[in-house]
Amino acid sequence: MKAELIRKSILFVGMNEEEKLAAYASMDVKEREYGKGETILRGGTKTSCMGMVLSGSVTIESNDMWGNRTILSHVGMGQFFAETYAYLKDTPMLVDVTANEDCRVALLSLEGAKHGEAGAEAWRLKLVSNLLTVVTRKNLILSGRSFHTAPKTIRGRVLSYLNSVSLQKKSTEFDIPFDRQQLADYLNLERTALSKELGKMQREGLIKCRKNHFRLIETGK
Repeated sequence: MKAELIRKSILFVGMNEEEKLAAYASMDVKEREYGKGETILRGGTKTSCMGMVLSGSVTIESNDMWGNRTILSHVGMGQFFAETYAYLKDTPMLVDVTANEDCRVALLSLEGAKHGEAGAEAWRLKLVSNLLTVVTRKNLILSGRSFHTAPKTIRGRVLSYLNSVSLQKKSTEFDIPFDRQQLADYLNLERTALSKELGKMQREGLIKCRKNHFRLIETGK
């Protein structure tokens, strides 16, 4: 099941079955289980493996020595993390990867793709091309967060984030992947101030929310 899920991922797009088998074999795949809150990869360390979430979810976080946490992104089932650090394996990680809930992840080595004797084999070229797509998508996610934290007001940040989720989900009613504290950390806000603003927005008829479920209410109609 693990191998099937991985081989159906974007990393293997454009490969025939023989190429998929060769690419998969090169990755020396290892499966790991983590409990909620456990650190999967720690800032300051190096890794030659990227991760894929097989079940559950993880968060990419910046945690400093003074106890400040900033959530940079949420990684759900079928998505990847640490691909840039795995490719540049001598670069220390600047972030932590933490289990957002009980989860299973696959750790995939990129050494075979980078340093095979026959570097021009078709599957290696396809794998590197697909990896570039993964990295590009991740950059879009991270740049999106910069838009959400740019507004000076709490409401501006909340509306920017909720609007983007609504566009992605193609619905005005949706669940977000964060609890209240995580949303505050993601938007660089204090939890109390965030909760207070969400309460105001509900009273003003802009949104309805309960825990991580939101409904946006169009105004002016």
